[in-house]
Amino acid sequence: MIVIDEKAIFDVISLKKPVTVALNAPDGMLPQVQQTAMNITKKFDIPAFVLADTTWGTCDLNSNGAKVLGAEILFNIGHTNKLETFPGTQDNVIMIDAFDDISFDQVIPKAIEIFEGKTISLITDSQHLHQIDTVKEKLEKHDIIVKIGKGKGQLNDGQVFGCEFYPAMETREQVDANLFLGQSNFHAAGVALSTGIRTYILDPYFNEVRDVTDFSKKLEKRATLKIYKATEAKVFGVIVGLKEGQFAKITALKFKKELEERGKEVQLLALTDITNDRLKNFTGIDAFIQVACPRIST
Repeated sequence: MIVIDEKAIFDVISLKKPVTVALNAPDGMLPQVQQTAMNITKKFDIPAFVLADTTWGTCDLNSNGAKVLGAEILFNIGHTNKLETFPGTQDNVIMIDAFDDISFDQVIPKAIEIFEGKTISLITDSQHLHQIDTVKEKLEKHDIIVKIGKGKGQLNDGQVFGCEFYPAMETREQVDANLFLGQSNFHAAGVALSTGIRTYILDPYFNEVRDVTDFSKKLEKRATLKIYKATEAKVFGVIVGLKEGQFAKITALKFKKELEERGKEVQLLALTDITNDRLKNFTGIDAFIQVACPRIST
C-alpha cells in the first residue's frame, strides 16, 4: 500500500499558513492523494485541490495549474528525490515522499537462486527506495556482491527516474547484471537500454524475478527502425513540450535549422501531452521529432 508522508505536508501548512493548496502525484497514487486532500481540509479548513492531470516526474509538475487555481503551495507527491523544493518555482512546489510498504521477503529467495556468486547493481524507483538497504543486506548473506551506485543531481543513491540512470551507469563496468526493485518495466527497461547490461526486475507483487533485457532490445530495435525510416521523410514536425521541465525551444529551433539546411520542410508544434492521438490530428507530416522527454518516443 502507498503511504504518503502527510506529517511533512501538515508541517509545511502549519508553518506557511496557505489559504489554498494543490496536490499532484502519479496516476497510481490518486486514491491516496484524494484522502490526503480530504485530511488537509478537515485539519486546516482550507481548500485542497487534487490536480488530476498526469504527472510523470519532476519535469512535469503542473505548477501552472496550481497557479491558475490560486494555490499558494503545490505538493508534488511520490517523486522522492534530494530536493525538498524545486528550482525555478519560487519555492511554492514542495516535494513530498511516498513509499510502498510491500515486502520483498517472499521474492528474495528467487533472486538468490539466480545471482548467488555474482555481482549485481541494485537500483529502484522512488516508492521502494526506503527498502534498498534492507534488500542489499539480505542478498549479501548469500554470496552475492551488491553495488549501489551514487546518485547525482536529483537522484539519491540507487535511485533511477524514467530518464535518469546515474547510479546504474556508475556501476555498469563492475557488475554481471542489474536488479531493479519494484514492478516498473518502464524504469527497468530504461536501465537496460542505458547500461547495455542484462537487467532483471525483483517484483514483490507477482512474486517473480523477471528478465526485461529482451523487452528493452525490442524497444531499441523499434526506435532504430523508426530513425532509419525518418531519413526518407521530406516534411518534419518538430515538437516542443510545454511542461515546465520539458521545455526545449532552443533545441527545437536548432533541429529546424539543421533539417532545413538538408532540404527538409519543418513545421514547429507545441504540445503539453505528446500522444499518438494528438499527433493523428496533423496532416502532411512524414515524421515527428520531439524534444521534450527521451522516453516519450519509446
